[in-house]
Amino acid sequence: MPDHARPTHDEPMLRDDERQPCEVWTRVMGYHRPVSSFNVGKQGEHNERRFFAEPHCQPG
Repeated sequence: MPDHARPTHDEPMLRDDERQPCEVWTRVMGYHRPVSSFNVGKQGEHNERRFFAEPHCQPG
């Protein structure tokens, strides 16, 4: 298990049988929808998205 995934001393460790699926939502055309409601092509497109953080602008 990678270090960033290890629980700290105060975090409980869940077994796989105790976990439940997480529903992922995304914004599409101005409103939010669950990705599970997308058709196969749109789900594939969502899986190919790349996330980035734009640096803050410096005044002046």
